[in-house]
Amino acid sequence: MADARAELSGSQCAAIFLLGVGEEGAAAIMKHMAPKEVQRVGEAMAGLQDVSNEQIASVVQDFSDKVSSVSPIGIGASDFTRRVMVEALGEKRARSMLNKVMQGNTTKGMDALKWMDARSVAGMINSEHPQIIALVLASLDGEHAAQVLPLLPNEIRADVILRIARLELIDPSALRELDQVLEKQLGDSQEFPPASVDGMNTAASILNHLDTSDEMALLASVSQVDGDLGEKIQDLMFVFDNLLSIDDRGMQRLIREISGDSLVIALKGVDEQVKNKFFKNMSSRAAEMLKEDLEAKGPVKLSDVEAQQKEILGIATQLAEDGEIFLGKGGGDFV
Repeated sequence: MADARAELSGSQCAAIFLLGVGEEGAAAIMKHMAPKEVQRVGEAMAGLQDVSNEQIASVVQDFSDKVSSVSPIGIGASDFTRRVMVEALGEKRARSMLNKVMQGNTTKGMDALKWMDARSVAGMINSEHPQIIALVLASLDGEHAAQVLPLLPNEIRADVILRIARLELIDPSALRELDQVLEKQLGDSQEFPPASVDGMNTAASILNHLDTSDEMALLASVSQVDGDLGEKIQDLMFVFDNLLSIDDRGMQRLIREISGDSLVIALKGVDEQVKNKFFKNMSSRAAEMLKEDLEAKGPVKLSDVEAQQKEILGIATQLAEDGEIFLGKGGGDFV
């Protein structure tokens, strides 16, 4: 297991661990890190691409070993680890991560699935009994399970959903047996694909959960090291729909900086809520003219729409840096 970690730097190990605890959990931990540490880990996180299941398991096990080794006298290692995780992540997120740490090597099979892409998971379980498949999908987060389900044989999907819906308490012995089956499959596979980690999207999401000052400082640090990477992360952090977070006064200030032709192209195909945000911060006459221009405008290349949206987002970012408007935080996933 130590060999799996040998190829990773300390920053990469920390990045893998933070990816495992989720966006909010990672943001909570990073708040307690020194700025230089945050910069190094953030850069490592953004640069992660393929991580093997062995490396993931090694990083998690290393965390468990280190926490146990510093357990204070009179406090059991398990209790201490639990308290540390709950303090850092909160009860709900800590519970999920503690399952990995406390159970050590007994859930390697189940844990490995959580890091695999949907097609690989489906390939491993599609010939299993529907009850086994239901248990596996129930152990994944909802988004991951939803990606796996359409890849299963059509004739068993409804049965699997029914079995999941009927699950209440799962016998620990059944979970152990299932884990052993999965671990054996993992061990028998000589060409098992590495886990796919979308490090850039995850880095963008975590930055969005930080305080604005921390977010801007870290993004600036990343951009100093790799300007192209910093720009890509910023594009993922701030998308056109995030303009909904600007207050009306700020929106009116932004509109004054945008040309009419640019706005017509940028609004092609966007959500009605975003269009209405612009309409309501214009004069009635200007809003009507914009609506007419949108209706009269023929098909526009997606690349042209994205280019104009990016230009407007750049204007908004500059106005925010100048203190003229405030960009609120976006929530949820990023596209």
